[in-house]
Amino acid sequence: MIRKTGYLAVFCLVGFFCQAAGQQALDKLIDREIDALVSTYEKLHAAPELSTQEEKTSAFLAEELRTLGYTVTGNVGKYENQNLAGYGVVAILKNGNGPVVLVRTDMDALPVVEKTGLPYASKVRTKSDDGQEVGVMHACGHDIHMTSLLGTARMLVELRNQWSGTVMLIGQPAEELGAGAKAMLNDGLYTRFPKPDFAVALHDFPLDAGKIGIYSGYIMASATTVDITIRGLGGHGSKPETTKDPVVMAAEVILALQTIVSREISPFDPAVVTVGSVHGGTRGNIIPDEVKLQLTVRTYKEEVRRKILASIERITRGVALTAGIPDELAPIVISTDAFLNSTYNDPELTERLTGVLRNALGPENVIENPPIMGSEDFGLFGLDDRQIPTCMFFLGASDPVKVELNRKDGTPLPALHSPLFAPIPEPTIRTGVKAMTSAVLELLKK
Repeated sequence: MIRKTGYLAVFCLVGFFCQAAGQQALDKLIDREIDALVSTYEKLHAAPELSTQEEKTSAFLAEELRTLGYTVTGNVGKYENQNLAGYGVVAILKNGNGPVVLVRTDMDALPVVEKTGLPYASKVRTKSDDGQEVGVMHACGHDIHMTSLLGTARMLVELRNQWSGTVMLIGQPAEELGAGAKAMLNDGLYTRFPKPDFAVALHDFPLDAGKIGIYSGYIMASATTVDITIRGLGGHGSKPETTKDPVVMAAEVILALQTIVSREISPFDPAVVTVGSVHGGTRGNIIPDEVKLQLTVRTYKEEVRRKILASIERITRGVALTAGIPDELAPIVISTDAFLNSTYNDPELTERLTGVLRNALGPENVIENPPIMGSEDFGLFGLDDRQIPTCMFFLGASDPVKVELNRKDGTPLPALHSPLFAPIPEPTIRTGVKAMTSAVLELLKK
């Protein structure tokens, strides 16, 4: 018994030193590449492209991966709008037998005028899909994501002796529209290329640069768009008694909708119903014939989403009925299918990767990050019924001093989609590359 215990102790000690040596080797490789990666980041940041317009960005990503020895396919993606080109990138590196691991980055930027004042700030202006001239900025950090993926791609080439299987790197377009993942799947992503055993991704976040946030289970909500047209009978503002005022009905609907989450949904099921747009009328003395509302609905569970949509329709029609609106002028309520599915971190995969990240970065740098009601389309890569285990972790990108000030006294901290959002490049990229490389090595370890 003493001898067995001694062997076990020696085995564990050897494993510990091997693991430590592996992390030191990875650190040295990242040290060697970090300046080039920061330069790549600044280049990407200064040249953003809007969703569905990622032609140059995807070409750059494809060429970088091809140079590293990956088998690269570009222009992957079929949108419902056939006039849109798909700029998805798929890069494959096969290294013996083993699992297939998908690592995703998104590539698109936002119609935001950058106000960071950085020397590499975007000055790009372009036409949006509706023909308006807009500024363009990587205000959601997809440039950080791409740079981290390229760094991970380099590390995996250098460390081929440490893993066995297939790496599948994805450059996804149109994440901001919630359309890119679906477009790539519609273009045969899992028939033209290997179907992965695991899918992982990172997303930058206003946490301290150098830290990782991770959580098991639901981490982001589904998003459903609802359009409501409330119809009435217009007339002169001085004689409201001769009309059926859709403005008043719209006000009643907006207030009544706020009771759905508070009175119909369990407090243990997170949900949001937001009316973000109200349009109706042309002048103060004219009662219009209709008012249009635009809503977003956020939930984790599909059954909760469906219950909320049914409640929205019931409440809207009930207000109209109370106002004496005839059936032929009943409100029109149109909801999309789930615009974006909820993002779910597979508990077993998440637990496995959490341990790896703590070993790689130190337990103090890997924190439990609470779920949010924002939305992502990464979860689609897991397919229906979560056939493929997925995990997304959050990559700290903010100045720790500013994060601490925000915690102490509420000093505003530029967040995602802000024109002032400015990741700290070096520690953010270093952490992203080390974290994602360590995760892939774990899933493909020999």
